[in-house]
Amino acid sequence: MIRINLLPFRAARKKENVRQQISIFFLSFLFISASMFYYNMILNSKIKVLGNKIATTTKELNKYNEINKEITSIKKKLAILKKKTDVIKNLEVSREESVRLLDAMTNMVIEKRMWLTSLGAKEGGVNIKGIALDNKTVADFMTCLEKSKLFKNVNLKITKQQKFKKSINLKSFEITCEKASLQKETASKAK
Repeated sequence: MIRINLLPFRAARKKENVRQQISIFFLSFLFISASMFYYNMILNSKIKVLGNKIATTTKELNKYNEINKEITSIKKKLAILKKKTDVIKNLEVSREESVRLLDAMTNMVIEKRMWLTSLGAKEGGVNIKGIALDNKTVADFMTCLEKSKLFKNVNLKITKQQKFKKSINLKSFEITCEKASLQKETASKAK
């Protein structure tokens, strides 16, 4: 009978299996390393793209911040300019108001029967001091003030008899009243 020795074949087969497993291990290690390297490259490129976006966004933000600073400075200048123009408008109205007040007073004074000694105008009120021949003249003057559109709430504060040159008895008076707003009239005329 013939005997066949199968031991070296099994050993050769075992060696072949071990070689095959080692080569599969190294190939899988190479494949995993290559795929990780590729994934790392992709992540690095994404990081660069996002870094570039951050840089451009920061530049734009700085540019817009400068523009915003300019806008706020322009708004401050506009607010100051608006205040100045409002002051100028108020001065114009006040200037015209004083002229109208004096003109109205000269038209309302009863000639040769009364004289104004003091005329004071503050914000909303007018204080009138004067001398008249009698109480009727003072009453007529107050009626003229009430009828005019320039004054309202006309009140007689004081009337007292005053001697002038020791022989003539005159009436000194003090009247307070409020000015009607001329600003509305002036604004409507300006429009």
